[in-house]
Amino acid sequence: MTKKEQIITERAPQAIGAYSQAIRCGNLIFISGQIPLVPETMKLISQDFDLQVNQVLINLMSIANEAGCDSTNFVKITVFLKNLENFSSVNRAMESVFVKPYPARAAVEVSKLPLDVEVEMDAILVAGS
Repeated sequence: MTKKEQIITERAPQAIGAYSQAIRCGNLIFISGQIPLVPETMKLISQDFDLQVNQVLINLMSIANEAGCDSTNFVKITVFLKNLENFSSVNRAMESVFVKPYPARAAVEVSKLPLDVEVEMDAILVAGS
C-alpha cells in the first residue's frame, strides 16, 4: 500500500473539520475543497464573487507550493458554484493562474456551500516531471 503524507501550510485556511488540507499519495496530491477564507483571519475575504474566486485560487496555490508544486502540476479541478452565472468569472480567474494545457475541470452548481460562500474548489495535482 502506498503511504499517505499530509500536507499542511499556514498560508492556506486550516482545516475546520475531519479532513486534511491535502494528501500526497505517491506522485498524486489531492487538495481538499478550498473556500475564500483569508488564512490569517479565517474570515471570508468579501461578498464580491471575483475576490472570492481569486482567494480560492490563492489558497489552492499556497497548498500546491507547500507540496513543491506550481500551477503546471494541476491536472483536475472541480468548481462548486452557488450560481452558475459566475462561470465566466471563474474562467477569467483561472486564465490568470494557469497556462495551456489547462487542467481538466468540472463545474457544478450547488444550493449551499460551507459558510454560505459563493465558490469552492478542490484539485488533483501530479508532482514531478
